[in-house]
Amino acid sequence: MARSSRSNDWGFPRWRGYGSKRETQAVRLCDRVGCDRQGNCPAPKSPNSPERWMFCEEHAAEYNKGWDYFAGLTAEEAAKREADEKRDSSGYRESAHYGWVGPGDGSRSRDEMRALELLGLDPDADFDEVKKAWRKIAKETHPDVRPNDADAAKAFQAGQAAFDVLRAAEERRAWKG
Repeated sequence: MARSSRSNDWGFPRWRGYGSKRETQAVRLCDRVGCDRQGNCPAPKSPNSPERWMFCEEHAAEYNKGWDYFAGLTAEEAAKREADEKRDSSGYRESAHYGWVGPGDGSRSRDEMRALELLGLDPDADFDEVKKAWRKIAKETHPDVRPNDADAAKAFQAGQAAFDVLRAAEERRAWKG
């Protein structure tokens, strides 16, 4: 029987799996002398240098064990650098509201919780209750119902903002799925 010389790399659908290649894969060994394991953990050769050592996990841990981020800095310089980096990473602190924060099931942001409080609703209220509460506030404080009343106008605007926050959150939840 004649052996087929045709490659399995033709036609549609592809007969070989995606991601499988015929070329050999380059495997980098650990740069530690005497180690023959795969080196997949990069470590800088010197500060501010693009050159990297490639270590296995064990030797990367050994390399990083004595590393001090603030080495060579005075106490004032270290405190200044720490303050600058905390200031620059402040955006990560803003995401803390996604955790378990007080009442509710933890799925609502701090802004949503404030909006629910302003509408006089429980933290686990659904969107139908939000609509009912908003309609009630709008009927009582709308500028057409109470003209020339500054307090009613402020209450109406606050209720509108709270409803907009909750409506946008509900649309995001519906969009996600």
